[in-house]
Amino acid sequence: MAVRLAECAAVAALFICRVTDWGFRYYGLALILIAQLAASVWRAVRGGGARTGGGVVRRVVVPLVLLAVAAIPAIVFPQYEPIPVTGEYKVANTVYHFVDHSRIETYSGGGGGPRALAVEFWYPEAVGGAGGDGGERPLIVFSHGAFGIRSSNETLFRELASHGYVVCSIDHTYQCLYTRARDGKIRWMDSGYAREIRSEDAKKDKLASLELYRKWMGIRVADIDFVIDEVAARAGAGAEAGDQPFGMVDPSHIGVMGHSLGGSAALGIGRLRDDVDAVVALEAPFLCDIVAVRDGAFEFLSSDYPVPVLNIYSDSSWDHLDEWPQYEENARLLAAADGADTSVYNLHIAGAGHLTFTDLSLSSPILTRILNGHATSISARECLDLINRECLAFLDRCVQTAR
Repeated sequence: MAVRLAECAAVAALFICRVTDWGFRYYGLALILIAQLAASVWRAVRGGGARTGGGVVRRVVVPLVLLAVAAIPAIVFPQYEPIPVTGEYKVANTVYHFVDHSRIETYSGGGGGPRALAVEFWYPEAVGGAGGDGGERPLIVFSHGAFGIRSSNETLFRELASHGYVVCSIDHTYQCLYTRARDGKIRWMDSGYAREIRSEDAKKDKLASLELYRKWMGIRVADIDFVIDEVAARAGAGAEAGDQPFGMVDPSHIGVMGHSLGGSAALGIGRLRDDVDAVVALEAPFLCDIVAVRDGAFEFLSSDYPVPVLNIYSDSSWDHLDEWPQYEENARLLAAADGADTSVYNLHIAGAGHLTFTDLSLSSPILTRILNGHATSISARECLDLINRECLAFLDRCVQTAR
């Protein structure tokens, strides 16, 4: 029993002394240690002696296996230090729940009710009247990747907010890994949507892929469009009441960003709305520009993209832009940008992978390596720092502000 007490005390000391922070990654370990201590106390109370023979497996091997299993969350999601912001403002954040009564939820989990979205804001904290008031801050709207969540790129959101932007990121209900609804219940990703994402293959069946692109983009682009309108509607009233974050938003200056499938939706909204100043696409094809399939190939819109766009690519796609049918427009724009005066900017971050562009690369290097499907040579912090700098510089150039 003394050994079990010492184990519990040692682990507790790590959290009390702030050597490590308490969190979900240690729940299993704590539960096992407490259970082992309780079992030792119970044996001592009953006066049980030491066990021999087959009891060795129970007393040594089984606890070691259980501890190894309990340690998995701490290994897969190791503790890490967030990347500090470089802007002058402290960053605040809050969550709102918007309901679009003009649309009926098409996914079965919605029960046929109106489309409901959780939207999280990161914005400059007003101190002594500075940094947030007056309706002068540009709005940046973000759409996460196919299996993402609204906080997938929080490092980027915090950096932009520290420089005076109001950033809002959308949980695309049933197209995100999970979201917490207004009633506190968790809404998980729709299983049918997950199967669609896994099975879609534009090389094998372009007509089927185009149908899925229209379905996915129809929902996501409508979500972004609704959120922009909702924030703009609240901005005027919020400015009068000093309501944050709405009161600090200047709805005449808007940027839209997204990663992967969310980047495709951001590119779609850039064509849909004439009040969007710029778009940032983190490794995303122009899915909304595909209008048909002709002679076995995707046909894209022929008109120029209407606003400045920054396309950022990792090694996951960079060498495949000419091969993947859905990236054909990306490849064309990349070739056209060579030596030309254009509003399309392209950046390849060598050594990075698709999910290195998200905060998952910080919170779970192991999962990032597995899901990327290839090794990376750039560190998560270096990659995210570079994305922060490039996105900030691009938005400062292209999203006009009154800052």
